[in-house]
Amino acid sequence: MILSNWKTLFCVLAVALLCTSSASAHVGNKDTYQTVAVGPYKLFVTVRVPLVIPGVATVEVRSSGAPIRSMTVTPLPLTGEASKHPPTPDAMKASNSDPAFFTGSLWIMASGSWQVRFDIDGAAGPSTASVPVPAVPTALLRMQRPMGVMLALLGGTLVLGFVGIAMAAAREARLAPGSVPGPERRRRALIAGAAAFVFCAVAVWLGGKWWNVEAADYAAEMHRNSELRPRLDGNHLNLLIGDPDPAAEDGWKVVENSDLLTDHGHLIHLYAILWPQMDAVFHLHPAPNGKRGFSETLPAMPAGTYRLYADVVFRNGFPETETALLTVPVGMTGAPLGSEDASAAPQPVSAGQLGPAYKLPDGYRMVWERPAALTANTPYNLVFHLLDPQGRPAADMQPYLGMAGHAAFVKTDGTAFAHTHPDGSAAMPAVMLANESSGLAMNTMSGNRMDGMADASAMKMSMEPLSPTVSFPYGFPSAGAYRVFVQMKHGTTVETGAFDAIVQ
Repeated sequence: MILSNWKTLFCVLAVALLCTSSASAHVGNKDTYQTVAVGPYKLFVTVRVPLVIPGVATVEVRSSGAPIRSMTVTPLPLTGEASKHPPTPDAMKASNSDPAFFTGSLWIMASGSWQVRFDIDGAAGPSTASVPVPAVPTALLRMQRPMGVMLALLGGTLVLGFVGIAMAAAREARLAPGSVPGPERRRRALIAGAAAFVFCAVAVWLGGKWWNVEAADYAAEMHRNSELRPRLDGNHLNLLIGDPDPAAEDGWKVVENSDLLTDHGHLIHLYAILWPQMDAVFHLHPAPNGKRGFSETLPAMPAGTYRLYADVVFRNGFPETETALLTVPVGMTGAPLGSEDASAAPQPVSAGQLGPAYKLPDGYRMVWERPAALTANTPYNLVFHLLDPQGRPAADMQPYLGMAGHAAFVKTDGTAFAHTHPDGSAAMPAVMLANESSGLAMNTMSGNRMDGMADASAMKMSMEPLSPTVSFPYGFPSAGAYRVFVQMKHGTTVETGAFDAIVQ
């Protein structure tokens, strides 16, 4: 954010205006889409996080189930002492045309793991729910030209007014009423005016220097995901996650595995996508390699360059997707695919758009109820069905990694990636932390206790019959072409369907 000196006098006002008009966990995705079931109340929540922090987040809720009379929202840190002391809640407004649709806004004052707490009052009585939201500054907003012109004119008016007051004071302050200033007083007025103009110019210049320093500090503190460093030894993949650290021996500090939370039974979920044709995808789960890093013996993979997307969740509930490139050489031998891993080999993106029905290698089909038109930044509940070779709904459905399904939405230019679940885009450990702080969890969830509760949730799901239909709440972050990978499990087979979407 670089402003010329003559604009700087009112930079603070400009920043405030920019902030009010405007994380990330998933690459290129700043918004959170989540479904919440609180007793008879069913909510489809969209939280649009601001690009700059502090900033205003907008909240949209589509309710179903029991009617809701009123709803309030409260921003809270996800963990720490501040999470126990909520501020005054903000009321959400029901739409005049649709009483089941609520909108509201709230301030996010600092970067980090936040939650939006919903207090609901309706036909079934009061209830509370929380949705975790990662909020970090992800952009520097430049001064809009109309705003800059307006502030420049106002600043120029103030400078001219200040110079005029100084000249009038030097020329006429000590004159008797009705007297006309002589040449000497007019000369003093010119000197005073020049001095006042120089003073204003120096003040504006110093203000510009100060602003540039503040802008540089803000840019330095913008969120940057940790770095993923892959190393391939034969068919053995080693991964390290770390952050720049001048105090470290090599200027890079490795993240300890103890700093991460287990998500769906694993510390890391790794998608490897053959680039740029996206005609091979692998959903892998490297195992912890001691205290630091992860490793896995790779399955047979086509040679080429892969984009790696590694999902992890830090202990404060903040999720990140670390990215890197990996080159798989020709002739690499592979191990059998793990029981919880998945893969697919769809046609290349250059071969044409994949349709809404994807034929799987074993004769099953996965079908997407693809909307007739998709637009960016619009919340959708995207529905997929798994059919057996006879075209009937698949039987013997099983949870895959504790959920009815997993989906990855990947933009074909690599600028957006999101690994989501039927509950939404929030990471499960963050959801558990939010529920705990809202009093919805029965036990304190920390360390292995949280992992145990996740396993118990998966066990409960495995005991219930699963539908071969799964839906994912999501909103495409920008226009363009996307490829969607969906995993569902029947029996011991993990199926991966692939679909293409053009987003307007």
